[in-house]
Amino acid sequence: MAQWDSLWIDGHLATMVPGTAAYGAIRDGALAVQDGRIAWLGPRRELPGEPARCAATVHSLGGGWLTPGLIDCHTHLVFAGSRVHEFEARHGSHGSQGYEDAARQGGGILATVAATRGASPATLMAGARTRLQALLAGGVTTVEVKSGYGLDLDTERRLLQVARALGRETGMGIRCTFLGAHALPAGYAGRPDDYISFLCDTVLPALAAEGLVDAVDAFHERIGFSTAQVERLFARARELGLPVKLHADQLSEGGGAQLAARCGALSADHLEYSSEAGAAALAAAGSVAVLLPGAFHTLGETRVPPIDAFRRHGVPMAIATDCNPGSSPALSLPLMMNFACLRFGLTPGECLAGVTRCAARALGLGDRGTLAPGQRADLAAWDIGTPAELSYWLGYHPLRQAVIGGRPVTLH
Repeated sequence: MAQWDSLWIDGHLATMVPGTAAYGAIRDGALAVQDGRIAWLGPRRELPGEPARCAATVHSLGGGWLTPGLIDCHTHLVFAGSRVHEFEARHGSHGSQGYEDAARQGGGILATVAATRGASPATLMAGARTRLQALLAGGVTTVEVKSGYGLDLDTERRLLQVARALGRETGMGIRCTFLGAHALPAGYAGRPDDYISFLCDTVLPALAAEGLVDAVDAFHERIGFSTAQVERLFARARELGLPVKLHADQLSEGGGAQLAARCGALSADHLEYSSEAGAAALAAAGSVAVLLPGAFHTLGETRVPPIDAFRRHGVPMAIATDCNPGSSPALSLPLMMNFACLRFGLTPGECLAGVTRCAARALGLGDRGTLAPGQRADLAAWDIGTPAELSYWLGYHPLRQAVIGGRPVTLH
């Protein structure tokens, strides 16, 4: 009798296990799956018998590569409306409007909040499903989804409920992050401390009790929330047993990386203006630096995150799409890998690590991100000659098959 449910052969494995060969490569490898997890992997010659006798189903890689399923560890996937008019204003023929200017004039995040509050769950679900399918076509099997386009209890709940429903419908790994501290809603204009109290006393406890929150995030910026306000929110998160993450140092150097480190954050995200001291603090705290080259590209930024400092201090670097309607309308994680190479100077190896094992760490997930026995069998099979091709192509996804929990997924 077959000892495994399925077996992948006729190709190579990029295990992404650190401290091994480049990409953790096993050439002419084989990988077995049982009960949704990786049961065995190694050189094909070490299989305990003929493939057809080892597994109920045998899949051919066709000479390509098998990697861990990609992980998009920072998205704002559920929203309504579009901000294309802001894009046009930034690139119009009669001058340009900056991102911060739009936000201060009632556009930006608050424009999306208005559209999202008026949208039905069905509308939100339909839009998010389309975006999620685009990510899946790029090999993504786990996605972090932030709220933050409601800024009230009912809409924040609706956003997180849609995200949970997407996970049930697709089988993809969906991690829900509460981002109520994304912007100050109009009803609290001039009263940011009162809004933080509302989040701490009413919104976050209610959503956490309903099982809708896996982590808590905040936007720490001069157009966002102050250090003291973020610390209050994160203290409440800790009381509720929830890990934290932080939008940090995107538009200015405000000590965001150090704040994230002090709070023991899973990750600090953006980080264009972070300092050497910030990099050292993240390293000491074990926090991941999440790089978001889509926002950097879309907003025409010129300040590059301190990549060399992250390397010197050994800070893990993840890469994500930051999919959102304003600053990063990005739906291709492989394209973000290319941007990270070309705009930030990462190597293709760092990029693949950034969307696998480092991205898993940024979400606090120890059961995925590498190919190893016992790991969840989230896989991506690619028609490529080398893993570096995943950072090389622009707008082309050479995905042969995505696998989630051991089950091949049909791309729509």
